[in-house]
Amino acid sequence: MNDGHHRTDIYPGLEVSIVLKHDQHTGRLTRGIVKDILTRSATHPHGIKVRLMDGQVGRVQKIETE
Repeated sequence: MNDGHHRTDIYPGLEVSIVLKHDQHTGRLTRGIVKDILTRSATHPHGIKVRLMDGQVGRVQKIETE
């Protein structure tokens, strides 16, 4: 699945769409490249939390590249 809920599917350099904290109510997605994985657990129901190369932090909603 490419929904961003499994930590094993996400790695630095991967292009993803995330939802930022202040966009959670609108569902607006922000696209970027993963710099760091912040969630320690193997899965998360709302998406794995990551930091993008530009410093933005949010939960992965969609993996853009394989």
